[in-house]
Amino acid sequence: MRAVVQRVSQASVTVDDQVVGAIGRGLMILVGVTHGDGPDQADWLARKAAGLRIFEDSAGKMNLSLLDVEGQALVVSQFTLYGDIRKGRRPSFVDAADPEIAAPLIQRFAQTLHQHGIPVEMGVFGAHMRVEIHNDGPVTLILER
Repeated sequence: MRAVVQRVSQASVTVDDQVVGAIGRGLMILVGVTHGDGPDQADWLARKAAGLRIFEDSAGKMNLSLLDVEGQALVVSQFTLYGDIRKGRRPSFVDAADPEIAAPLIQRFAQTLHQHGIPVEMGVFGAHMRVEIHNDGPVTLILER
């Protein structure tokens, strides 16, 4: 599994002109699933995201986690994170897991975040989504397991 984690002041996801998920301060997490991924990868990635110390403390140092700042998470499935552009100009997505494998793992990832005490909002798996991100910093990290 692979995730792009962005520290945000706010973020939202819209499907068919309806906001389906929105958060204030927290993390925007785009998550992709590849072949061979399972529950262990989803749980590890969620624990890692929850504990990342990327929020500033009173001294301006990145010492606080999402849990410490009582932040929220917006989780959006993103199969294009496994796009391969090494050959040609059109990406190949053969490394992305099939939807019947990916969807439950994205859901598990979000549930594990929630079990760690993080309020979670989600996009709609497989839908065409508009994502609005107010990246704070900007701080953007890539996690992979």
